[in-house]
Amino acid sequence: MQLVESGGGLVQPGGSLRLSCTASEPTFSNLAIGWFRQAPGLEREFVAAISWKGGNLYYADSVKGRFTISRDNAKNTAYLRMNNLKPEDTAVYICAAAPWAPRLVALDNPQGFNWGQGTQVTVSS
Repeated sequence: MQLVESGGGLVQPGGSLRLSCTASEPTFSNLAIGWFRQAPGLEREFVAAISWKGGNLYYADSVKGRFTISRDNAKNTAYLRMNNLKPEDTAVYICAAAPWAPRLVALDNPQGFNWGQGTQVTVSS
């Protein structure tokens, strides 16, 4: 299964973006989806995750109250709505799929995740 991210770009501080993660196969609906980000020189970090039915949501403390993760299994797509963006949110945003959301949260055995290629988000005035 391939994952393709879209929706990144350049936005001013305080602005909003919505990222999409679209899967190539309907098995998407049976998997938890996570969003991660990686800034230059820094390690990949967890941002948000959603269980396969969408009933359980997880967020990093740094994005709680500003980012919202959601999914539409009929479209094989997950979303990350990002509001009140800050310069420190600048990074490549990458989605990943795994059988169980807590594994995504903990980055437990990330080589076993199904990763996308990422989309650049730049927050700058």
